[in-house]
Amino acid sequence: MTTEALPMAPGRTETWRLLVPQTVIQTRRLLLRWWRDPLTMVQSLLFPAVLLLVLNTVLGKQISVFAGASALYGSVPMVALVGVMSGSLAGAITLGRERDEGLLARLWVLPVHRASGLASRILAEGVRILLCTMVLFAVGGILGFRFEQGVLAAIALFGVPLLYGLGFATLVTAIAVFAAKSALVEAVSLGSAIMMFFSTGFVPLAAYPRWAQPIVAHQPMTQAIDAMRGLSLGGPVRGPLLATVAWSVGAIVVFAVPAAVGYRRASRA
Repeated sequence: MTTEALPMAPGRTETWRLLVPQTVIQTRRLLLRWWRDPLTMVQSLLFPAVLLLVLNTVLGKQISVFAGASALYGSVPMVALVGVMSGSLAGAITLGRERDEGLLARLWVLPVHRASGLASRILAEGVRILLCTMVLFAVGGILGFRFEQGVLAAIALFGVPLLYGLGFATLVTAIAVFAAKSALVEAVSLGSAIMMFFSTGFVPLAAYPRWAQPIVAHQPMTQAIDAMRGLSLGGPVRGPLLATVAWSVGAIVVFAVPAAVGYRRASRA
């Protein structure tokens, strides 16, 4: 065989023309793996759904009386964000497994576009966030949650956990490619629990001690919850939504480069 007849794989696989179909194929692989992974399903759907049922049963009436509106308009958005964060953590653990098993290294040397690996994870994360949010809001709808502000506001509402989740997933991915799995689980789980209990989705802001109210009011989870409450029940939307955008885009800007560098290093290990 002559030199001219040899396939030029590197030149073809790094073209933008192949990036989209290869990203779609890898996205499908990730979604199927997450769907078949009990850990991901439990952390993304089962745990948040059970948490919502428990909160509504134990604290729902008391919080509704204190807040003057159904507690579901705080607890459903909060639990949706908990599902987003828990699912991102499970996805990061899966990424660590693939790194330790050498799957990332094997994919790195295959004739596929190098950017498709990380791009597929972002796309799969977005699909997972939307699906999990829809399921959790469906559970909330069974309990009595309603979209009082119309169809357009309801559609915009689903964009809040999507943006929040992509920012959180970027942060978690950057940690996952540099840290050990045990440290990742402990740190992110503790941080998520603190954010949940110190947010306006758990109890109204006035129920917290005065020293804690500024912390609760300005943490990113509270801003996202308040934006979703405004888009569903009514109330301020612009301020909380802009704060959520700032928090999420800031996380993406700060952690995107470390995540990409760490992913490349993990793939070449």
